[in-house]
Order: sequence, then C-alpha cells, then structure tokens
Amino acid sequence: MAATAEDIAELIEQRDIDYIKVGVFDIDGVLRGKYIDRQKFLSALQKGFGFCDVVLGWDSNDQLYDNVNFTGWHTAYPDAPVRLVPDTVRELPLEPNTLLVLGEFTGAAEQICPRGVLRRVLQRADAMGLVVQAACEYEFFLFQETPHSVREKNYQSLKNVTPGFFGYSVLRNSVHAEIYHHLLQLCQQMDMPLEGLHTETGPGVIEAALRYDGALAAADKGALFKTFTKVWAQRREMMATFMAKWSSEYPGQSGHIHISLLDKSSGDNVFYDAGGEHGMSDIQRWFVGGQQRLMPELLCMVAGTVNSYRRMVPGMWAPLDATWGIENRTCALRVIPGGPPSQRVEYRIAAADMNPYLAMAAAIASGLRGIEDKTEPTPAVVGNAYEQTHAPQLGLPQTLQQAAERLQGSAAAAALFGREFVEHYSQTRIWEEREFRKAVTDWELQRYFEII
Repeated sequence: MAATAEDIAELIEQRDIDYIKVGVFDIDGVLRGKYIDRQKFLSALQKGFGFCDVVLGWDSNDQLYDNVNFTGWHTAYPDAPVRLVPDTVRELPLEPNTLLVLGEFTGAAEQICPRGVLRRVLQRADAMGLVVQAACEYEFFLFQETPHSVREKNYQSLKNVTPGFFGYSVLRNSVHAEIYHHLLQLCQQMDMPLEGLHTETGPGVIEAALRYDGALAAADKGALFKTFTKVWAQRREMMATFMAKWSSEYPGQSGHIHISLLDKSSGDNVFYDAGGEHGMSDIQRWFVGGQQRLMPELLCMVAGTVNSYRRMVPGMWAPLDATWGIENRTCALRVIPGGPPSQRVEYRIAAADMNPYLAMAAAIASGLRGIEDKTEPTPAVVGNAYEQTHAPQLGLPQTLQQAAERLQGSAAAAALFGREFVEHYSQTRIWEEREFRKAVTDWELQRYFEII
C-alpha cells in the first residue's frame, strides 16, 4: 500500500476514488472520523484539516466533560488542526474502492492526542539509540446479537456464538471455519495481519494475536483491529465486545502487549544476552524494573475504564500486583526468553478495553525510564503470584478513581508524557468514575431492594 502523499494521490487518480475515509482515535481509543471528497482530501494531505476538538472533550458516550480545561463550553469547541499520516493508508475491503487514512492532532491538541503521546515516547527511545517493536493480542467475545437486540434485552441473557468451554478447540474453529477465515482475510487485507487466532475458554470467546511491528504501527493496528472486528461482526449479524469483563461468570478479556527493543544501528535485540540468566541483558532487566516500579502510578493509562478493575480480582487470570517472572502467567510482567529473535516482555496487566496508544506509551516509557535510571526489579516471582505476599509498593490501585489520582500526582508521568496530558487524561478518568457512581446497578437492587 502507498506510503507517501504523492503515492496516495496517484492511487486516488488511478482508481477514480471520489471519497476517502479519515479518522482520529480519541482518549478512549474510539475511532472518530468521516468521509471527505477527493479535492478536500488531497488538500488535507498537504496542509492538514480541522476536526472539532469535542472528540477530545467528551466520553465514549458522547457526554461532555465538565472538569477539563483544554476544551469545553468555555472554549466554544473550535476545530483543532489534524495532520494526515500517509503511511497509515489501507484498503477497506468491506467498502469497495475505499481507502482509510488515519490522522493525529497537532498544535495545542497534540499534547493530549493519544497517538501523539505514544509518538513522543518513541522519540525518546530513538534518542537513546533504540527502536521499539510491539504487538497486541486480544480476547473478545462474539454474540449472535445486534446493536438493537442487546439493548432490547438490556444486555442480559445474550446468546453467544458458541456454547461451553472450548479453549483451543479445533472442533469449534472447524465447524465455524468460515468465521475464522473471513476475519483472517480481512486483517490481511487491512494490513493488520494476525499471527494466531484461536478459541479461548468460554462461550464464544476468541483470542487474536497481531503480528509484531514498530510500536506506533503496532498501536495503529491494535486500535484498528478492535474497530473493524466490531464492524465485521455487525455486518454478519454478530457483535464483538472488548470489555475487560462483560460477565461475572467468566474470566476477563486480556489485551496483552509484547515489547522488544532493538539497537538502532545494528538491529540487534538489546534484551538478549547469551551470558545472562534466562538470556536477559542488563537493559531488559532495567526495562522490567522501570515497568514494575511505575506501574502503580501509570495504571490509569492502561486500565482506563471502571470495568477494567472488575477483571483485576483473585482467580480471574489477571495480575493483582506489579510483579514479574520468567514465563509466569500469574505476573503482571512476563519475561519470555527466546534468543536473539524473540526475547521480549509481555505486559499482562492490560485488558482488551485498553487504548493501545496510551497503554503502549505507559508500558514503553516506564521501561525506558528504568533503563535510564538502571532500575533493578524485585526478585522474579516463582510459582503462583496470587498466593504470595508482595511488597506494599507493588500494590496496584483498586479503582479507576484511585488510579486517576495516582496518575495525577505522579511526577514521573508529568516528566514522561507532559503535564498537559496528565492533567487532561486524569480528569477524564475521574469523570468516568463519577458517571459510574450515578448508576444504580442490578447488584445493588438485588442486594438492597427488599432487605435493607
């Protein structure tokens, strides 16, 4: 696919494309966009265009924040400048002869644009002589439902695409092979190819592992995968959910991030040292140390919804403390020995509801700070981390409100991401928690309605 503005312009002319879809990812990782005609698009490729900054001033339910300074009624919601990113162009196979190009905010809005936050973190890595590679993997549930039916049912008694607990099931992926092949083909055509796709344990739950790439492209692909898996499912009279935990009966849905670092000059994996224990270099050990140390302060950027914290409870395959271990899936950080090609860290605290730009920014920036400060991690956990007692400083916030307050007061976060972003983002999460507190849940009704 074309990678420059000139290539895109030539492609549009050759195919006689009249309208192009453009979009930006907002604070919650939701793709906001529109179609623009050929003439305006070609102009925007060169000069950028304006996009109402309300998309940085409202929540995932389009409700306006009342506690942020960057935008609001007090600024009258002006347009913010957006630059198109030519190398994000890709086909939209579900829309014949249509292209999608992503953009990112510039000007003052660049300080809080999620893609901009990650890009600045990667510039820090570049200045250190490092190239960051990453990949997302997601678990998501598929239902035989529509946007209308889930609302008519009040999100209760939903019909999963398949019943029962069929983890890694060849039976399920053979009976429903057309579903798997259609999704695999879509991802290939949209330049977000999958390395693996399989059933997980639970009714209708699937895990998809995207192929690794440079971290910014990997975040693009992760965010697009979530968006267009939902599109693909709804066009087939199904629905996909990437909630961290959609049901109290089943484990949560992970959104793990795999990260490795390469030397910018040689291309060597700097996480690997043949003489190190488990092949870990000093750089990998310090990287893990930084991730571990800052995870409690930055968790809000990784777990950004109220629902994120429903997953982080004992027995639900989610880490409970900022722990690390070698090939240990009970820890928040899993070091995966793999020799020069694949020595890496899996950031396991993240769930499927993550905004991949912000989650990667937190995971990578904290590791880079660890390298700069030569931060030593605690001893690696051996065995079941859930059953062990860990140092108090490894404890993680238990609610979104706690996480937002930790981020808001973090000097490290301000240094790594900028005070403008930290203040804006933490306030949006405080808003999210406040919106939740207005709700009366089914649990409260069942528990208190009669007896209290």
